[in-house]
Amino acid sequence: MSDHNRLGVFKTYKLYVGGKFPRSESGRVYEVTDSKGQWLANAPKSSRKDARDAVVAARKAFGGWSGATAYNRGQVLYRVAEMLEGRKEQFVREVAASEGLSKSKAAAAVDAAIDRWVWYAGWTDKIGQIAGGANPVAGPFFNLSTPEPTGVVAVLAPQKSSFLGLVSVIAPVIATGNTAVVIASADAPLPALSLGEVLATSDVPGGVVNILSGVTAEIAAPLAAHQDVNAIDLTGADAALAKELEIAAADNLKRVLRPQPVDADSASDSEDWLASPGTHRLTAFLETKTVWHPTGALGAAGSSY
Repeated sequence: MSDHNRLGVFKTYKLYVGGKFPRSESGRVYEVTDSKGQWLANAPKSSRKDARDAVVAARKAFGGWSGATAYNRGQVLYRVAEMLEGRKEQFVREVAASEGLSKSKAAAAVDAAIDRWVWYAGWTDKIGQIAGGANPVAGPFFNLSTPEPTGVVAVLAPQKSSFLGLVSVIAPVIATGNTAVVIASADAPLPALSLGEVLATSDVPGGVVNILSGVTAEIAAPLAAHQDVNAIDLTGADAALAKELEIAAADNLKRVLRPQPVDADSASDSEDWLASPGTHRLTAFLETKTVWHPTGALGAAGSSY
């Protein structure tokens, strides 16, 4: 059959929750368009129930992921980068369409996102060296501080940077042993939903990353108030929404990461995603555990260790 006689197969985008690809339980979808208003796809419009299901999946996965060695987590994250490299052309097309970029600029953004993922993969077994250590104390004790993951983190992805910004907020959360419930950019969710396909075919356990699409405020509200969510990253919230979510998050003393926006109307435009990320996102969702242990005496001379 010649090409002009066949029907094109349109891609059906779905949520990524617990390692599976469900449609929204509400059955709702919404149209995603490019920068010129042309239709790209229908994306699932997540509900409060979808958000709660994602938290359940993230909590279930937390024990195994946080209990894995840091070296193993680094290997898993590097595998994701390998998979992204193999599907780079697809992400270039989606980023170009979603953000209205030329092919060359979209390719540069995708390359930077893959490099960013590798960069965070390398930090998994090194963050303990800068966020922990031995503390000098007055007395015959060892005093050691070590970083531990906070738990389930809700992440509001940047609204404008649909892939590089997305990777920049997801990778540090899971690199340090947390699990994530991610709300994709409302206007440009397609790269995020495609990232779910990459995660599912890599070695990331189901539930470690859960990706929702839809109206950011509608999904974020139940996550900010959820008693089993330990922290929230408000990067993708505007100033008014961020304030509301902070108030809701205070109910169970969630850790809150709220970057200071340059533009008061949009917190998502406050960061230069191409700049060196530093380590502040790695340490934002870590707790510090300090252990005291008495020293002992060795031999008749009474020397201690």
